[in-house]
Amino acid sequence: MKLSRRRSLKALAAAAVVAGSSAGAEAPKTRLVALDVGGTILQDHGDIVDALRNSMGKRDITVSAAEIGPWRGAAKRAVIRHFVDLQSKLNEAGRQKLSAEIYRTFVEQVTEAYKTVPPIEGAEEAIRKLRESGYLVATTTGFDREIVMPIFQRLGWEKYFAAMVASDDVAEGRPAPYMLFHAMETAGVKSVAEVMAVGDTPLDLQAASNAGVRGMVGVLSGVGTREQLIREPHTDIIHSVADLPALLGRKS
Repeated sequence: MKLSRRRSLKALAAAAVVAGSSAGAEAPKTRLVALDVGGTILQDHGDIVDALRNSMGKRDITVSAAEIGPWRGAAKRAVIRHFVDLQSKLNEAGRQKLSAEIYRTFVEQVTEAYKTVPPIEGAEEAIRKLRESGYLVATTTGFDREIVMPIFQRLGWEKYFAAMVASDDVAEGRPAPYMLFHAMETAGVKSVAEVMAVGDTPLDLQAASNAGVRGMVGVLSGVGTREQLIREPHTDIIHSVADLPALLGRKS
């Protein structure tokens, strides 16, 4: 019987856990490093929160930055739909249409803002070092592909990544683990014991935990504070992605 995509991914994760626990078996080393984008490899200047608030506010959905805070790292369509469902009195079809309209405005604002957003200091050098050391590198993001790909094209970064996974590539964004599984699938990595996930938000670490990956690394270069990140499942908390090569060097 052919398994569904979701059941296949769950079976993959379960098999990796069993294999890794076999007596006398040597633990596999990290092969794939999956990086979040905003706040992890690109600087976060608050543009996303501003764009979410502005795009919703234009349709009379009033949301504060504090209310958006716990949703940082989630799929942006899901964030918009959550607040539309909370505040709109429209029927299901009306809420779907309203959410789509808000999302289009959000995309326009973010696309304009991210034309000039720079990388995290040392990010490109760190990614290059990881590739030179033989690691596969992937990205996962709460952005849809139409937002994130022009950013990578502007920076000339596509050449570094074995997988570039956007929120609209999977059925559900963080804290669901599906973007990490999709990155593994694309990069050809079969075991979660060979994966390290890196991100700046609690949802990044929750997704990594839900995927059961080997490494769950929080970075302090984005919106998550040390106090917030340390409360989540993690293996390491580092200052920024620039520290990753040294971290992996100590673990090898």
